[in-house]
Amino acid sequence: MPSVPAVDWRADLGDPDLLDLVASHGGRPVPGWWPRVREHSLGWVTARDDGLLVGFVNVAWDGGDHAFLLDTKTRPSHQRRGVGTAVVRRAVQEATAAGCEWLHVDFLPELTSFYRDACGFRPTEAGLVHLTSGRPPGSS
Repeated sequence: MPSVPAVDWRADLGDPDLLDLVASHGGRPVPGWWPRVREHSLGWVTARDDGLLVGFVNVAWDGGDHAFLLDTKTRPSHQRRGVGTAVVRRAVQEATAAGCEWLHVDFLPELTSFYRDACGFRPTEAGLVHLTSGRPPGSS
């Protein structure tokens, strides 16, 4: 099994790198997304293999005690090698170092084992409104 690439905190990262990573696993790349989001982040973690972006997670925050993992991505060619776990662990370390008390993440059911077993998140109650469902909150 190949080794996990080194992960970096707040490393130089351009929109084209993220667009390519998103497209690599069938996501919908949105040009200009990263420059708009970056200024609101506590930081981000990247993993590169010979310069190729293979892992990413954005750490958003409220400016105080709460940080949020968003957009965790691992290039399909590098999945099941510990890349995702490594970027999330680094995000946990950096959010802790920044003085955050809580780190939140939401995820699809198929990612439960990754976030709970591999990364140590515990279940909690939360609320969610699907804004693009076409139904107002509280309607059936």
